[in-house]
Amino acid sequence: MARGHRSQIKRERNEQKDTRPSAKLSYARISVQKACFVLDAIRGLDVQTALGVVTYNPRYASSVIAKLLKSAIANAENNNGLNVNDLYVAEAYANQGPIMKRIRPRAQGRAYRIEKRMCNITLVLDEK
Repeated sequence: MARGHRSQIKRERNEQKDTRPSAKLSYARISVQKACFVLDAIRGLDVQTALGVVTYNPRYASSVIAKLLKSAIANAENNNGLNVNDLYVAEAYANQGPIMKRIRPRAQGRAYRIEKRMCNITLVLDEK
């Protein structure tokens, strides 16, 4: 059975689209577990506090997430016209990305496999 005209279907799909400001980083050279340590620390915080947390966090993932958070804030200002002081980190998660497989030479001609993991990090902001 026909579902309607193509433009009507697109209109309905766009009405359901999430309009919250967000930023996504694909293929970050961090494992999901290491990225989640920092993401768990900033989830639910307002953006100014979250920027302070990631700035003074010694982990490598925090520098990558700080850059992503600044991008999400810029998206909120420029694309959505939102006030920065009213924003907080609504969602922060990392999903498994592709795995680069490398070889480490070992004794007696053997070779061990090293898995260099990547992740896709997503930050979604929202107004208080």
